[in-house]
Amino acid sequence: MIKSKKTNNAVTAKMYDTLTRPVITEKSMISSEAGKVTFMVPLKASKDEVKAAVEAIFNVKVTKVNTIRQLGKQKRFRGYVGQRSDYKKAVVTLAEGQNIDVTTGL
Repeated sequence: MIKSKKTNNAVTAKMYDTLTRPVITEKSMISSEAGKVTFMVPLKASKDEVKAAVEAIFNVKVTKVNTIRQLGKQKRFRGYVGQRSDYKKAVVTLAEGQNIDVTTGL
């Protein structure tokens, strides 16, 4: 007997907090042609949370999520040493034929 996993597609406020903003760079726009979309996410966000948020908010099928955690650089400004914030990116691979247009509204 195989139990099917029920997915709840109700959009919650936490899902909107999980996807901070899309990354709009030349590299991310080239990868969007291959069905990959890049988002900035909180440092504590997991791959499962990102997948659930993208599927619920944009109503698409996600096949894979890759995350990249980037440590902030030390930079000098007017002789003082400062630290940039750490951040995390999520590269979401969409199913064949699915797409998200993150440049709408710019």
